[in-house]
Amino acid sequence: MDYLECFQSLSILFPPFTIKFRSLDPLLTFASFLQGAISFLNQEYLYLGIFAAVFAIILGVTVDAYEMSRSEKVGGRTSGNDVDVPVTNFPYTAIAFLVGAGTSILAGYIGMRIAVYTNTRTTFQCCAGEIIQSGGKDIKDLSAGFMTAFRGGQVLGFVLVGLALLILEVIVSVFKAAWFDGALESLGLDDDSLWQTTDPQGEPTNYKDLAAQDLVRRLFELVAGYGLGGSSVALFGRVGGGIYTKAADVGADLVGKNLKDLNEDDPNNPGTIADNVGDNVGDIAGMGADLFGSLAESTCAALVVSSTSPELVKNTDCLYFPLVVTSVGIVASFVSVLFVHFFTVTVETVQATLKWQLGISTILMTLCLVPAMWFLPEEFTMLEADKDNKKVTRWLAYGCVMFGLWSGMVIGFVTEYFTSNAYGPTLALCKACKMGPAPNIIQGLALGYMSTIIPIIMLTATIAYAFAVAGMYGIGLAALGMLGSLPVALTIDGYGPISDNAGGIAEMSLLPGDIRDRTDALDAAGNTTAAVGKGFAIGSAALVGLALFGAFVTRIDGKSVDILQPTQFAGLLIGAMLPYAFSALTMTAVGDAAFKMMEFIIEDYEKGQAEIAAGRKYKPDYQGCITISTNASLVKMIAPGALVILTPLVAGAIFGPAAVEGLLAGAIVSGVQVAISASNTGGAWDNCKKEIEKNNSEIRAQWKLDYGIDDVKKLD
Repeated sequence: MDYLECFQSLSILFPPFTIKFRSLDPLLTFASFLQGAISFLNQEYLYLGIFAAVFAIILGVTVDAYEMSRSEKVGGRTSGNDVDVPVTNFPYTAIAFLVGAGTSILAGYIGMRIAVYTNTRTTFQCCAGEIIQSGGKDIKDLSAGFMTAFRGGQVLGFVLVGLALLILEVIVSVFKAAWFDGALESLGLDDDSLWQTTDPQGEPTNYKDLAAQDLVRRLFELVAGYGLGGSSVALFGRVGGGIYTKAADVGADLVGKNLKDLNEDDPNNPGTIADNVGDNVGDIAGMGADLFGSLAESTCAALVVSSTSPELVKNTDCLYFPLVVTSVGIVASFVSVLFVHFFTVTVETVQATLKWQLGISTILMTLCLVPAMWFLPEEFTMLEADKDNKKVTRWLAYGCVMFGLWSGMVIGFVTEYFTSNAYGPTLALCKACKMGPAPNIIQGLALGYMSTIIPIIMLTATIAYAFAVAGMYGIGLAALGMLGSLPVALTIDGYGPISDNAGGIAEMSLLPGDIRDRTDALDAAGNTTAAVGKGFAIGSAALVGLALFGAFVTRIDGKSVDILQPTQFAGLLIGAMLPYAFSALTMTAVGDAAFKMMEFIIEDYEKGQAEIAAGRKYKPDYQGCITISTNASLVKMIAPGALVILTPLVAGAIFGPAAVEGLLAGAIVSGVQVAISASNTGGAWDNCKKEIEKNNSEIRAQWKLDYGIDDVKKLD
């Protein structure tokens, strides 16, 4: 059969492709991919828009109200020349928060549209793939399908990173023109006669520089609302999308495969569309918003900390070095994705092709950043809260970025080793399945725990070096370094759900089994790349969390977390517990929603079989499953999100900032361990399933060769 003949009547729904299915009924369900995703995101973003508006009002009446009504005098002025601290003239923090929240929403929406647009085209290209000769053997050429999914991921990666950087630069420019320039002029920094040069003890003190540093710090703290808005919306988007996709995935697969003996994504399964929609709203829209939040937070944190250096404040170009790091990463990533054209993509080489992208982008970023280091002065000082000021050279700062960048690559490769079906850990899970689910579960959990060792060592080394040479500024640069190749990380991360949906389309279109084998080969690599993307997000989040924690401790004049202090130790224990409570809430939400969906699927499927037995047509109720996942995710995402946002506020209001210090430290240390282990366990289990299905496909191919059939049931 010529598979290209299958694509002759799809032009109405998916221009420019043409498909002729064995049955046209499944074709009509493809519109539900886009409709279901848009419907969910519209409802989710409506609620998140209300949340953002309320939270912006809270910021306006607290942070901005304080900044607009400060009645302090600028310190260090000569006698008779005192002036008031410049107050702001607008609720800048609230506006930055709303812009960040809106950008996060836009990032999720863009990612979803790109994925839905690309997955059908990936299916088409997998049908068009030919058999080629390599090493004297006939192998399936996956280059066309791979490049389509990869390019979809490219659009996602470069658009989101470019959008984040562009809007942040616009915010800084607008705030600077609207308030900062006038406030700076009002201080009279050009007139040295207005400023004292010694403190009350007679020690030399440059009050003029201190006043400028304070104003710059306030500017970047106003801009930091952008990162807060992006990460707040990303939190709910990631949780809501995750509940949606996992509830649909678990419900559809358990009923379809285990109870009703259906293939994955079988069009007779009412949960199939919800499952595929979930890949878009969870693994694409949620993931895009999540990594956007990480980038925005890390950049804002580095900008705030940079204001503690007198030399950087005096040179405006130096202040914006964190933005330069991200810009260089875009250029390096753009060049690195071009190298994919040098690879021949087959079933065996898909994973290696994606892995090389990560390595090439890291090497290019290392080289491209060297000229950019001249944006920094030869030597500058970072003022620390404990008075242990750091003398930093531009090459020590370069080392901070490199530690983050190469640690990210190592974390990515370790993640690939533990989750790819090409290596021992996942293959050991496949072997464990022969004795039932219990050994698989035990070994899968052990795999996740074991996979935390090297990433934690890399994070520890990065933090130790960065903090030793540049303090909290070094931590911020290391976080940006880890996200330096973010366009490539987003590319290979977005590639996975696109390939997964392409397989679902092939199955629902009743295309031949070897087409699904090709999409599954792409999808197996995609499961690993999704885990790699999560590794980047987790590692950078740990560094950003530490940088923000340092900024918080500095602002409250804290020193350190002392476990001998009861309040801080209690906060430490509560903070370490929070990731487990958060995970429990999300897992319970998925379980409850999956149970409801399984009940619905069983009822609808059995009713459909009765209709078929009576000689009538059966059309699965896809919309019913979409509604169950949508309602469950929108309701159940509230509790985990509230836990994260309200716990520090309540702890601070009742027990004071010392308790919050312990709380945040415990959450950072505990959360990174839980996140890495859970992510890698899930990725390994998913690829274990793909490996078993691949082996079954080879058995089916042999049956077809020996008996002329492609379905084991026909042997009965």
